[in-house]
Amino acid sequence: MPYNKKMKRYLGKKRALKIYIDSTDTFKGKPLWEELLKRVKSANLAGATVTKAVAGIGANTQLHTFEIWSLSQKLPLIIEIIDDGPKLEKFLEENDYMIEEALVTISDVEVLRYKKREL
Repeated sequence: MPYNKKMKRYLGKKRALKIYIDSTDTFKGKPLWEELLKRVKSANLAGATVTKAVAGIGANTQLHTFEIWSLSQKLPLIIEIIDDGPKLEKFLEENDYMIEEALVTISDVEVLRYKKREL
């Protein structure tokens, strides 16, 4: 089935914004990753994925990893958002104040397929 016009707008050269945070990071008492995803949706960006890592070394060179005996886990999270560069830069500019500590990167990607089921 061919792509419809709406899906074609997501194909081709795009940018990938990655925000590296911790699972314990919050904004106004809510998980930061959750608030950022809500704002991705509000900004009508193509999409975003939150990935939980099993381990990482943060800005303070502390190892963050899963510990079976710990009640609260501080694990690395990566929020990846793909869309056009100017839209991602605007998103980051508007929401940067929420992020207290993070590594943020942006890189070129090429979207080959973007499919969704019709509901």
